[in-house]
Amino acid sequence: MSGHFLIVEARFYADIAEAQLAGAKAALSASGASFEHVSVPGALEIPVAIAMAAASQQQFDGYVALGCVIRGETSHYETVCAESARGLMDLALAENLAIGNGILTVENEAQAWERADAAQKDKGGDAARAALALATLRQRFGI
Repeated sequence: MSGHFLIVEARFYADIAEAQLAGAKAALSASGASFEHVSVPGALEIPVAIAMAAASQQQFDGYVALGCVIRGETSHYETVCAESARGLMDLALAENLAIGNGILTVENEAQAWERADAAQKDKGGDAARAALALATLRQRFGI
């Protein structure tokens, strides 16, 4: 499917974000889709940015959420992981949005790099491909 997508990227871990972004852009480009890209500070801001974009005058066929949460010494990790995922799921269900969730939730930086690197697990590309698949399904159902 071609179409027009919005990539929302959390910059908290900038180098990891760049790797995820490269994978997402490559996947969207390979499908013939166009895209725009915005950055937000962290994973909790991603659902908010997607909600703002969906409510705007701009038309997007889908959204790609990219970010990384690495476990630290406090319970903040659980909050950020759960609430960013909940926010994306709530938006997708309530608004019938095609959202590919590429927010990495990992124990350490090595796991993050393995998942972010397009030559390894390419989770940025996977999130873009998920958004593309959901946008195609949405189109099929006439939504």
